[in-house]
Amino acid sequence: MTRAELVQLIKNRKSYLCVGLDTDITKIPEHLRDKPDGVLEFNKAIIDATRDLCVSYKINTAFYEAQGVAGWQTMQQTVEYIGNEHFKIADAKRGDIGNTSDQYAKAFSRPCHLIRLL
Repeated sequence: MTRAELVQLIKNRKSYLCVGLDTDITKIPEHLRDKPDGVLEFNKAIIDATRDLCVSYKINTAFYEAQGVAGWQTMQQTVEYIGNEHFKIADAKRGDIGNTSDQYAKAFSRPCHLIRLL
């Protein structure tokens, strides 16, 4: 999305709303935890509920990276589900606040996840 497209989207929606998808697998609703990809189902529900209201989505990659290859796949499927009508932000900074730092620590304390990517 170009800057001009984003500005036009903001004007059309009369909104600056950015929805964060910092989806912590331990905090999603109980009924989704038993699904094959409960995080994706949770993300889809949030996207469906906010699609007409927001101009962007921010995905905090730590919460996906911490789940290894499956998390990367969920993140990719989430990005695809968002589509091209919204501005997408990858929140991939390091040295963040407590809960995000914990997720990065999980991502890199399990070397088997990284080896599978190679």
